Amino acid sequence: MAAAHDDLPKDIAALKTALLSERARASQVVAELAIAKARASDDQALIAHQQLQIAKLTRELYGQRSERSGRLLDQMELAFEESESAATEDEIAAESAAAKTTNVVAFTRKRPSRQPFPEHLPRERVIVPGPTACLCCGGDRLRKLGEDVTETLEVIPRQWKVIQHVREKFTCRDCEKISQVPAPFHVIARGWAGPSLLAMILFEKYGQHQPLNRQAERYAREGVPLSLSTLADQVGACCAVLTPLLRRVEAHVFAAERLHGDDTTVPVLAKGKTDTGRCWVYVRDDKPFGGPSPPAAMFYYSRDRKGEHPQVHLSGYAGLFQADAFDGYRKLYLPDRTPGPILEAGCWVHARRPFFAMADLEENARRSAAGKKAIALSPMAIEVVRRIDALFDIERPINGKSAEERRAVRQELSKPLVEELQVYMREQRAKLSRGHDLAKAIDYILKRWTAFTLFLDDGRVCLSNNAAERALRGIALGRRSWMFCGSDRGGQRAAALYSLIVTAKMNNIDPQAWLADILARIAGHPAHRLDELLPWNWTPTAFAMAAAAA
Repeated sequence: MAAAHDDLPKDIAALKTALLSERARASQVVAELAIAKARASDDQALIAHQQLQIAKLTRELYGQRSERSGRLLDQMELAFEESESAATEDEIAAESAAAKTTNVVAFTRKRPSRQPFPEHLPRERVIVPGPTACLCCGGDRLRKLGEDVTETLEVIPRQWKVIQHVREKFTCRDCEKISQVPAPFHVIARGWAGPSLLAMILFEKYGQHQPLNRQAERYAREGVPLSLSTLADQVGACCAVLTPLLRRVEAHVFAAERLHGDDTTVPVLAKGKTDTGRCWVYVRDDKPFGGPSPPAAMFYYSRDRKGEHPQVHLSGYAGLFQADAFDGYRKLYLPDRTPGPILEAGCWVHARRPFFAMADLEENARRSAAGKKAIALSPMAIEVVRRIDALFDIERPINGKSAEERRAVRQELSKPLVEELQVYMREQRAKLSRGHDLAKAIDYILKRWTAFTLFLDDGRVCLSNNAAERALRGIALGRRSWMFCGSDRGGQRAAALYSLIVTAKMNNIDPQAWLADILARIAGHPAHRLDELLPWNWTPTAFAMAAAAA
């Protein structure tokens, strides 16, 4: 019995040793599993990144292969974003697990070298005090050899401030009159908001799709309570102040040789429901045919989609007009129209879409992989899409060339393809019934053959109406945020601000910086020199550069 008691401590010690050993082995297994998971996540992130790069390069080299390519790129970017975040999260977990072991090497991801921070960003030097004695021998005879600099990117939260304009009063001892310098100009009469704040409110609402109620909530959290009515008052006042610039943008747009036109839906609040309004856009973009004039866009709002609206918008225009086959445009193309005829230019992208819907091989492959029913593909539609894509392949190298050069290339390369396409479609149309989807798509082109072939004889014409669709993209994104316009007047204000913001973007100008600067200057700027404030003529002042630096 005593011998058994003597052996008990030894058994407990052995048990502790065995338990520690098991824990170490368990920690090792956990670390190895975490590292394996981190490696797998890193591989997935790398694959997602390479797939995204390949897709972008393919799109850049060969252009838009399908109507969904833009959306697919957005989805791939989202997938890469999630894969990259997951890989970093798993890497940190693997490092933590490896730190609890003694014989497992931590996993570190291989990352591409980061680009240096932009030179224009201000630098703040934080000096870390050096040693006062040698860390080896303790001696104090130290001499500076150099320094190592580690840069960390940081952001300063938005700062609010109240600017007090102090105007001293002086009285004259001779005549007893009081003298005082005039008050500085405000953007808005009796205004309380500075130009940078007004520009931020406008750009957040119309450029970043943030309604005023959300802005008011965010400002309140930052300690600056501003009521919704107060913000709305400033938006209306700014629209009135910016109207002279809007009229100059409008005049510039409708002085173009060729216009792109399109429209999109805009939900409008009504009694107990929302109505469907329209937002129209007309884009001047001469870059495709080497024109020197700056690009610009003009937006309009209407409660419905009646043809009378574009007829009013284009009442003083004569030239080339590139748009879809909306019936409301028909009166614009009458030969006896005043002030002159408008030549219709067809959009081959619109013409291609119904054929592409019946020729999407990639979509069928995705549906098959997901176990869904495949779409019935048409060999005839596939052939038409192939022939139209060949026309776009010819266009890419001549984009930006002069109108004469573009016309010469089209006469040589595109014209034979177009003639062959016409023959092919007429042959296939004879085999189809009147109600067939392919018959409708073919008739859409053949009935407007003059409009679709105008590009062969006029180098200013583009094959697509993408310029107008790009201008409307912000509205499509914004509909998900603001849901609807509050009224018809709200739609009109939105159209005015879209015109200015989109035009600034088209000229590679930061819209918020531009708005802040012109709002600071416009009250005291000579009326006959307002053209200096247009985006393509704008020269930033010291105020604008200081605001950008802040």
